[in-house]
Amino acid sequence: MSSGERINITSGNLWVSIWQLSWPMLLIMILNFFVGMTDIYVAGFISPEVQAVVGFVSQIFFLNIIIANAISIGTIALTARSIGAGDFDGAVKIARQSLIFGIVAAVILMAGGLIFYRQIIAVAGFPHNIRPIAERFIKIFALSLGPNYVLIISNAVFRASGEVRKVLLTMFLVSAVNIAGNFLLVFGLFSFPGLGYIGIALATAISVTVGMMVNFVLFSRGRWKAIYRTPANMSGGIVIRILELSWPAALLQIAWNAGSIVLYNILGRLGSGSITALASLTNGLRIEAIVYLPAFALNMAAAVLVGQNLGAKDIARATEVGWKMALSGIALVSIMAVIIFILAEDLASLISGDPSVLKGTALYLRFNMVSEPFMALSAILGGGLQGAGDTRGTMRIIVTAMWIIRLPLAWLFALVLGYGAPGVWAAMVTSMVIQGILMAYRFHRGLWKKITLE
Repeated sequence: MSSGERINITSGNLWVSIWQLSWPMLLIMILNFFVGMTDIYVAGFISPEVQAVVGFVSQIFFLNIIIANAISIGTIALTARSIGAGDFDGAVKIARQSLIFGIVAAVILMAGGLIFYRQIIAVAGFPHNIRPIAERFIKIFALSLGPNYVLIISNAVFRASGEVRKVLLTMFLVSAVNIAGNFLLVFGLFSFPGLGYIGIALATAISVTVGMMVNFVLFSRGRWKAIYRTPANMSGGIVIRILELSWPAALLQIAWNAGSIVLYNILGRLGSGSITALASLTNGLRIEAIVYLPAFALNMAAAVLVGQNLGAKDIARATEVGWKMALSGIALVSIMAVIIFILAEDLASLISGDPSVLKGTALYLRFNMVSEPFMALSAILGGGLQGAGDTRGTMRIIVTAMWIIRLPLAWLFALVLGYGAPGVWAAMVTSMVIQGILMAYRFHRGLWKKITLE
């Protein structure tokens, strides 16, 4: 990729930089959304048991890639800062160490998955009748951890340098292989026999391997080929810097996922209304995911824009980009939220025919659409803070919102005061509003401007 093809995000029109970096990330988020929906859709053609396994195992798989996602956040902060400062040699060293660190972590997790897969399934609480299916899924997913880790971290390197079209190309190919592989490997085609449910796991494993290979080729043909020129030994200093930025991000994701499980547990204690409440939450989250797409695309773009401009010592531009992206994200998400609020029953009817679940899903949507502007505020400014290296600040805010505000209020409103599922929805809205306000205050205080990543 020539220098003319890279996005210049430390000078020029700020809105142009935001647009050039954001639209590919939005398309990537949409592709990921369709891949996830295809997995569930294909599994539904096989049996409810397979569909249950796909949903259950995907949660375990996500827990396993938390470390890769955390490393990618540290990688973006350090790499973007180096590139913004004009130190590309330093960026190459960081990228190399991130990849090596990620591969080592993936190998350890892969070994654990292959050795202890039965124990993992037992601890997770899989019903006995679907454990054989889950075991095969876990083993294949464990084998794919290495390619997936490399894919996630190498994509982070390209994002940090503003080469988002490379990431879009890779993820388009990954998504196409995954979606096509789901149908081909599960059902077969012409003389090729279908493999049944195991084809879903294989499609994921093959697609991330293809993505890893594509990124290796992109590294070798672009300015990143210097990654291959020096010995692949680990540098303790750089790895420690990555760890310092990554562990809060990992803890944040673990705390959020654990909190979500507790929230499901609270809904499961509502007696006769628990099934309807759980189904309403599941369906509502699927519809609500549409609103998350632009917010988290801007989250990823904000990390790079803030990081590079801090590296270029342009603090004013880094600050301006954070607020402009937040305000534009709030405006876009608010429009989407109003539409979903109005069409809540119609949207709920698309994924549920049960009258009580339909009503519960619509109520969930109407509650949570009120807080979506604050969700966008939190996500986008949180991305900017992480790009600046303030991963501990974002971790504290989100953990506080989940464990100090959301869960205690959900328990109080739903179980103690007897408001049931609407009490949980009210707790979710309250915590998200506070989370957005706290994130905005953190960004406004400007402590992130003084963080050094040397």
